[in-house]
Amino acid sequence: MKNLTLLWSNFWNRYTWIVRLIILAIIIVIYRWALSGLQVDFGLLKDSYPYIVDFISRLFPPNLSVLDIAIKALIETIQMSLWGTTIGAIISLPIAIASSRNIAPQWLRWLANLLQNAVRSVPSIVLGLLFVAATGLGAPAGMLALSIYTVGYLAKFYQEAIEAVNPRSLESLRVIGASPSQIAQYGILPQILPLSLGYTLWMFEYNIRAASVLGVVGAGGIGFQLKSYIDGFEYTKATTMMLVLLVVVTIIDAISSQLRHRLESMS
Repeated sequence: MKNLTLLWSNFWNRYTWIVRLIILAIIIVIYRWALSGLQVDFGLLKDSYPYIVDFISRLFPPNLSVLDIAIKALIETIQMSLWGTTIGAIISLPIAIASSRNIAPQWLRWLANLLQNAVRSVPSIVLGLLFVAATGLGAPAGMLALSIYTVGYLAKFYQEAIEAVNPRSLESLRVIGASPSQIAQYGILPQILPLSLGYTLWMFEYNIRAASVLGVVGAGGIGFQLKSYIDGFEYTKATTMMLVLLVVVTIIDAISSQLRHRLESMS
C-alpha cells in the first residue's frame, strides 16, 4: 500500500498535465451526459424568440394605479419574512448545537442532522400548501412556512459556525468543569454571534424573495397579488408588483450586505 501511494505521488508530480487532462475529460463527459438527459431542442428555442418578445411587450408599461396595493402587499411580505426568519433562527440554534461534532454525542448528531436534511428536502411550495391547508389562505400560512424553511438552512449555517470555534477555548472550559450549557453560553455563543447574525440577515433577505413565491399557493404577500394579476392576464399590473419588489429587495440587499461586512469584521 505504501509503495502504491509512493508510485501515485511520483506519477502525479511527473505527469501533472496528463492528470489534469483526464480530469478535464471526465468533467466534459459528465456535462455532455447531463445535457443529453435534458433533451434541449435548440431549434425550438430559436423559433420561440417571437413569443418571448410578445410576452415581455405585454408587461409594459407598468400600471401604477395598483401601486398602493403593491406597497400594502410588500409590507405584508416583509412582515412574514421578519417573523418567519426570527422564529426559524430561534429553532435553528438548539438544532445546530445538537448537530455539531465538537459538542454533541454521535447519536444526537445523527438525529439532528437527519432532521436538518428532512426539512431541507421539502420544497417551500409544499410547506406553503401544508400551512395553507392548516390555517387557510393568507400571511399566517406564509409565516409558518418560512419559519420551517429557514430552519433547514440556518441550522446548517449555525452548525458550520459552531464547528469552526477555537477548540482550545472549549477544552479550557471542560477542564474547569463547565457544563455543556455553560460551554455553549460562554465558549461558543460569543465566538459565533457576529457570523451567525450575518447568516440570519442573509436569510431574511432571501426570505423576502421566497415569500413572494409562497404567495403563488395563497400564502399571502406580494406573490399572491402577482399571481392574481397574471391569472387575470393583467400583465402591466403584475409588472408594477415586480418592480416594487425589485426596488425593495435591492435596498434590503444593500443594507444587509453592509451589516454583514461589519459583523464579519467583528468576528
